Amino acid sequence: MTDRKTELYEQDLTNADWHKATASGAENDCVEIAELPHGARAVRDSKNLERESLRFTASEWDAFRAGVIAGEL
Repeated sequence: MTDRKTELYEQDLTNADWHKATASGAENDCVEIAELPHGARAVRDSKNLERESLRFTASEWDAFRAGVIAGEL
């Protein structure tokens, strides 16, 4: 992991402001997203909060979103 990724995973997200992703379905298959410093994001499964969240740097998040929008994922 790069230093930036290590920093992301060292952050305490206990008080993070999580919100439901706009693409989450009505079936309660919810993905929640929290904004982190420097444009980074954390993503978690709202049904399994004990599981560690995924964390993306700003550039990784931009690439992920672009892939989803383009239908690549």
